Amino acid sequence: MSSSARLSLWQAAWVIARRDFTAIVFSKVFLLFLIGPLFFLGISAGGGYVGAMAADSADEPQLAVAFTPDANAAIEKARDELEPLVGMPEVTLVDRADGADPRALLEDEDRNLLGVLSGSLADPLLTGPKEDVERWEGEVALMVGAARGEAIPQANIAIDMTDGAINRQTAQDATARAGIVMLFMLTIFLAGMVLSNLVEEKGNKIIEILAAAIPMDAVFVGKLFAMLGVSLVGLTVWGAAAGVILILGAGALPVIPPPAVGWPLFFALFVIYFAMAYLLIGSVFLAVGSLAPTVRDVQTVSMPATILQLVIFFLANFAVGQPGSALEIFAAIFPLSSPYMMVARAAKEGILWWHLAAIAWQVLWVAIFVKIGASLFRAKVLKSGTAGREKGAGRKGLLGLFGSASNQS
Repeated sequence: MSSSARLSLWQAAWVIARRDFTAIVFSKVFLLFLIGPLFFLGISAGGGYVGAMAADSADEPQLAVAFTPDANAAIEKARDELEPLVGMPEVTLVDRADGADPRALLEDEDRNLLGVLSGSLADPLLTGPKEDVERWEGEVALMVGAARGEAIPQANIAIDMTDGAINRQTAQDATARAGIVMLFMLTIFLAGMVLSNLVEEKGNKIIEILAAAIPMDAVFVGKLFAMLGVSLVGLTVWGAAAGVILILGAGALPVIPPPAVGWPLFFALFVIYFAMAYLLIGSVFLAVGSLAPTVRDVQTVSMPATILQLVIFFLANFAVGQPGSALEIFAAIFPLSSPYMMVARAAKEGILWWHLAAIAWQVLWVAIFVKIGASLFRAKVLKSGTAGREKGAGRKGLLGLFGSASNQS
């Protein structure tokens, strides 16, 4: 009994986490849990559709025309005349006097370009990613020929293809949205385990035995990290299966430019931000669980938290298309939406110190939410003081509970 009294918060949390993790992972129900995500493929498709609609609402990539002012005007006029007859790319005019290199224009993140038409009307050069150049080469030739005043507008154009297979900015925006959708689906699917586990143990009085023996903060921290460990096991299994599928179907996949931080670091940050999103919303669910008197009341009490997750998802999806705006900055700072926005930033921006600051900020809010949840539980569930009067009996029950668990293992 004295050894239990000397447990620090982290030692007690480790005992709780080990007990919960072992009990769940080595149960038969856990196998069904691993298979469960197959039933959520339809929901994932719906989330991807929402992301696709949001991506379609973004500005279309444009063709930059870097001729002299007179030649630029001729190209713009030819484009407007041909547009009703043949679908033409959107055009943005760049004065050749600016001395901008075509590849530098393509690398400019403030522009969303499919290619750059430079040189002169007599000797044009089209520079751009292979896929975009092959798609628009014929239309650009018609446009240049019409700008020259040829009866049959068909010009010969020199081609300079860049390394990118598709427009980099558009691809990174799609990667950012896909990361948000995946993070949301995993979090909303897995976070409910924390709530159901807490309410179940409230119903059979185990939670009161634990609270009588060790600090309630340790109980909450232990349960939170146990469920995170279970989720990471599932994520590893699902990620391995997805990796096998991607390897087998690699030949049918398009070549996608890497995110701004590179694929290895992007995947590592995705796992970290998944853990932070899970801990944040899981700590909210723990606080909500303290308000649910019975298992039957869980759905009603958890509805506000579920709606909050949906609001955060749509906020992040909307803000990712407005980089640098007040809304995007707010979504990156607000604790519950911060993991989503930082995943998007990892895809679109290569600034690493942002992620270090964001992770530290999110860890702080996990601690705050856990403290609030533990305080609510003490106020709502242990307010009668019965647990305090039965502290000695509670410690004996805790020792017996974990002693039997260790003997079984």
